[in-house]
Amino acid sequence: LRTSPRLLCAATQQKNPGQNLEEDQSQSQNEQKAETSSAEKLLAEEKAKLEEQLKEVTDKYKRALADAENVRQRSQKLVEEAKLYGIQSFCKDLLEVADILEKATESVPKEEIKDDNPHLKSLYEGLVMTEVQIQKVFKKHGLLRLDPVGAKFDPYEHEALFHTPMEGKEPGTIALVSKIGYKLHGRTLRPALVGVVKDP
Repeated sequence: LRTSPRLLCAATQQKNPGQNLEEDQSQSQNEQKAETSSAEKLLAEEKAKLEEQLKEVTDKYKRALADAENVRQRSQKLVEEAKLYGIQSFCKDLLEVADILEKATESVPKEEIKDDNPHLKSLYEGLVMTEVQIQKVFKKHGLLRLDPVGAKFDPYEHEALFHTPMEGKEPGTIALVSKIGYKLHGRTLRPALVGVVKDP
């Protein structure tokens, strides 16, 4: 049997529409894949941006928390210091009273304190008792005496009035205390006025 060219042409024409359809379908699938991959790419970029923003916000939040905690601790420390050292100026004023009491008791001649002189004896004993009591009150509120005879000179606690050579004493030690010093809760309120031993 011989096939005519017309039949061959018709068969070819019938084959072509199916191929075109397959090509169209594969092209649309490729386009869909391209659209999906570009959408995924956009979503991935958006996710990366959002993660970066979240990281920045979290970092800022942590810093703000740390700053707030630092401020709270500083404020608490200031309040505690105010409680401890708020009486500082009052204590300084009272130190003058303590100095006067000390001078008054030292100025009374010991040989005059006898039973045959009861008024002077009573006055002296009253001064001594007052001095003891004021020192107890000072101690109760954290105010301590600095009487550093024989101690090493410390510029944070002592103020040197003069230097003098002295035999048998180590240079740099305190030979004489002209005025007693005081510390309030470990902080020097008034330095002791001293004479310091120097090299001969």
